[in-house]
Amino acid sequence: MKTRMWIWALAVVLLGVFVILMLSPAERDGRLVIAQEKGSETVMVKLPAPKLDGQVSVEKALWQRRSVRAYKEEPLSLAEVSQILWAAQGVSDSASGKRTAPSARAMYFLDVYLISGNVEGLSPGLYRYRPQGHQLERIMEGNAKNKLLEAAGQASIKSAVAALVITGQSDRSTNPNWMYLEAGHAAQNVYLQGVSLGIGTVVTAGFKPDEVQKALSLPENQTVIYIMPLGRKP
Repeated sequence: MKTRMWIWALAVVLLGVFVILMLSPAERDGRLVIAQEKGSETVMVKLPAPKLDGQVSVEKALWQRRSVRAYKEEPLSLAEVSQILWAAQGVSDSASGKRTAPSARAMYFLDVYLISGNVEGLSPGLYRYRPQGHQLERIMEGNAKNKLLEAAGQASIKSAVAALVITGQSDRSTNPNWMYLEAGHAAQNVYLQGVSLGIGTVVTAGFKPDEVQKALSLPENQTVIYIMPLGRKP
């Protein structure tokens, strides 16, 4: 009887191991669900819901806001990245679709891309933020940070564990200045949100937009405006 029970227990354990091995890497490491559309290469990552209240006041965030160009090697969490992306371009009114940063005529000329280097629960690569649905669309797998570093040549990118690339859709605006103004609004939101999370960043614009666009294989109608490396403050 004991031998039979032992055999059943062993069978259950082996079955459990088999089920775990059959899971995708995302499911094994506890990552949020990654949905891949059947018959396509589109991979979407659903982000954690952003928090709408925090421990740091607006006044304190403004007082403490500084550009940070060097970062710790510690990874960022997916929840922290989610909060940063929401601050940049997240939907703040589901009824109207209005976002956290103002836009001329509410046209929203920006796209925000995330380069994941060391983010818990997110594979390295280039992702496009989709404000509607608060999710990421994977554009490129692998070490996109190195591609960005080679194209932009900014030292702050090297020590960053992630980075935002903010682009503007130049063909949609009757006034080219509008997308640059909007990028400034979004970047300041990222700065202030970073203060509340203990995450540093710096607005980087000293690069050749065409070279970054080419290195990351971005659409031709998108002008690279800002690069914002991200990481914990040293």
